[in-house]
Amino acid sequence: MYEKMSPDQVLLMIAIAAYVIGALALLVYFFSREEWLRNLGAPLAIAGCVAQFAQLIVRYETTSVWPLLNLYGSLSLFAAMSVAIFVVFAFRYKLWFAGGLVLAIAAIALAYGTTWNEGTMPAVPSLQSYWAKIHVPLVVSAYAALLVSFVLSILYLVRHYIERAMSVGPKAALASLDPPEGDNPTAAWLRTLPSLAQLDVLTYRAVAIGLPLLALGIFTGAMWAHESWGAYWQWDPKETAALFSAIVYLSYMHLHTRNNWKGLGSSWVSVLGFASIVFCYLGVNIWISGLHSYKM
Repeated sequence: MYEKMSPDQVLLMIAIAAYVIGALALLVYFFSREEWLRNLGAPLAIAGCVAQFAQLIVRYETTSVWPLLNLYGSLSLFAAMSVAIFVVFAFRYKLWFAGGLVLAIAAIALAYGTTWNEGTMPAVPSLQSYWAKIHVPLVVSAYAALLVSFVLSILYLVRHYIERAMSVGPKAALASLDPPEGDNPTAAWLRTLPSLAQLDVLTYRAVAIGLPLLALGIFTGAMWAHESWGAYWQWDPKETAALFSAIVYLSYMHLHTRNNWKGLGSSWVSVLGFASIVFCYLGVNIWISGLHSYKM
């Protein structure tokens, strides 16, 4: 006989299923613009996000262990916050067509996180601090906002390089994307995307959410480190990687004020920034030994 699943497991399965189906629907919507696909994918994104937050609450209530102290819980919150922040952007700026990539990454993160499920053992003494309930949500929410900026940067680069491949300059591109009859199919599809200027501004707004959260996360992490280990900063690989990521995004904010960097250049910096976040979040924690390592 099959063992009955717990409410925690049921909510987890609902979230993963919602993200996978929603990602497929919104990925196809990205190319086809069939409204029924958006109307399917958007509610699934919301349902998966709600199921995830409910799962985290249920896990905490049933175990009395703060659920964000291991990679399983951390990736669960990362997936939920990524979708939550994206949904806010999607409603505000009509960006549902970009949801396929966000939901796909959320589903992968959540599924991968389950492989790190260590059960309900109490945390080690250094993790049993009130800073855990402040630092981890801040940092993970920063990662989530920066994921949204990454996806928007990818959209910018896709539009930019397709336009360049069509051998049109900025002014000619606007004209070629606006003929009433006999559209080039690619031009007609591009016209359904926000303009390059709009995508650039949206990327900036997502970074403007993620960078302050990351800075607060680094600050609260220093407070927690002082409480646990007696020093605010020890140049641990995780601390160094987080500082590097913050510097990259500070560079993005600065370069975005320069006309010759705004747009294409800053989009590539955003992509580099998120690559540094992935290394900081997973590469350091899993493959490099240190105070923040999950490596056994």
